[in-house]
Amino acid sequence: MSSTLSKDLRAKHNVRSIPVVKGDEVIVTRGTHKGREGKVINVYRKKWVIHIDHLVREKVSGKSAPIGIHPSNVAITTLKINKDREEILKRKAAGREARAN
Repeated sequence: MSSTLSKDLRAKHNVRSIPVVKGDEVIVTRGTHKGREGKVINVYRKKWVIHIDHLVREKVSGKSAPIGIHPSNVAITTLKINKDREEILKRKAAGREARAN
């Protein structure tokens, strides 16, 4: 479940998209919630959606429920970097460099 990177991250890492993980900060780029920002609190792989902090709806009972957003409808603005993700970024950037030459 990948999302596109923001323009500044694209230029920095030379990568167009990367899988979304819990802890990334994203901005919704399409749909009724366009422009809303937040941190990914859950990646629900069974339903192919992500849940974003402060993006909830009110249920009839008064409780709040997170709204599921498809990962293709968001852009990652801040990456949660760990060792595995650094390796993914390096590998994808190297592939883009090889194709460019």
